[in-house]
Amino acid sequence: MKLCIAKYFACLVYCLQKEEMMIANHIHDALAQVRKLQEFILSKRFFMGYSGVAKMLGGVIALAGAGVMSLKGFPDSVLAHLAGWGVVLAAALVLNYGAFLWWFLFSSQAKRDMAKAMPVLDAIPSLAIGAVFSLAFVLGRHYELLFGTWMCLYGLAHLSYRQLLPMANYAVGVFYVICGSACLLLQTPFIKPWPMGFVFFTGELIGGIVLYRNNHVQKGDEPFK
Repeated sequence: MKLCIAKYFACLVYCLQKEEMMIANHIHDALAQVRKLQEFILSKRFFMGYSGVAKMLGGVIALAGAGVMSLKGFPDSVLAHLAGWGVVLAAALVLNYGAFLWWFLFSSQAKRDMAKAMPVLDAIPSLAIGAVFSLAFVLGRHYELLFGTWMCLYGLAHLSYRQLLPMANYAVGVFYVICGSACLLLQTPFIKPWPMGFVFFTGELIGGIVLYRNNHVQKGDEPFK
């Protein structure tokens, strides 16, 4: 009788231990699914690699460049203005892609993961076509088409981020396309730098604010409150 009772309790303990192990396995599986879901949600967040501050500074540089090129002492030649806008472009590229590189190498969000840096490539087709068009217009001496082309293709680069950045960034792209179309139709003189300066200052300022807010919201902050 005692032997039967001992066997009964041994079986009971074994069953309880087995049930506990099964529950522990279920909990472990559930936690793994939660982690996968969290990673999936995080992977669908907006792109954070562009700096809002760098973008705003790029707009300030564009406006400052237009101011310098409008001075009486600045050479009133196409070559001089091409060089001037080349300096503005170089400064903006160093600022924006320097900030991106810093984010990629040192940010806790990027962690040097190439997959998280891939969205940067989305803008390359529009910018590359812009470079080809610019060269063609310069060789053909159609300088009055440069401003409009730059604005339109830069706007299209913004539109390519429709799924990766807030819709306000898409609106900035539309703004560039509209302004560029107007410049193309009006054939804005290339040696009149203010249209280019004002459009890029406005677009980069608004776009920089959008990126600044996006990056801070993604980190859990609440800017401008």
